Amino acid sequence: GRVGRAWVLSLFGRYRGSVRRTGLLWINPLSKRRRVDVRLRHWRSEPMPGVDANGVALRVVLLVVWRVKDTARATLAVDDHVTYLRECVEAALAGVFSQLPVDAPVSGAGGATLRNAEAVGDALTRRVAVDAEAAGIEVFSVQPTRIDYAPEIADTLRRSRLAALEARDRDLELNRLVDTVEDTVTRLTVRGLVELDDYERKALVKDLTVAFCQGHTER
Repeated sequence: GRVGRAWVLSLFGRYRGSVRRTGLLWINPLSKRRRVDVRLRHWRSEPMPGVDANGVALRVVLLVVWRVKDTARATLAVDDHVTYLRECVEAALAGVFSQLPVDAPVSGAGGATLRNAEAVGDALTRRVAVDAEAAGIEVFSVQPTRIDYAPEIADTLRRSRLAALEARDRDLELNRLVDTVEDTVTRLTVRGLVELDDYERKALVKDLTVAFCQGHTER
């Protein structure tokens, strides 16, 4: 026996016990032995697909801290306890992430989101711990380390944000242009340099606007 390892023994198909002792041991040569790693283990998942409450496709990376607590269940209750744990994590991810949006609404209204890693991690840990217990697995923590939009969603959002920035810049430029034209016409009339009726004032505003636009384009 070695530290961090255990042997699950069965004889003629019947479970005969587990050995966690270290050193040399005598075991019935007819017994079937299955070695189980009972050390604390960390599993960082590959990017896993998920969907938030609004149906937005995501890619999520999780860090799972776990260990085998019941060697008999981990060996005999399921074909592969590691695969079983992965499936439990996937099921919990689908259940928890479908209840919350990934980000707060654009309007700025408050509310819980998936960006609250601590709350989301607690919910995932509780779900996975309950499901994995049947296979003799003790789960200490399931924490999201990265939550990203799916590539196709990320590209769409990037284009939308660029379009919004361009629209905002156009509005700012238009406001500056209108303010400049208005200030110019007001100065001319207040100082008595020109006398304008409504028609002439509108014509001057139009000409100044065109001139300022052409100058801005040339720059």
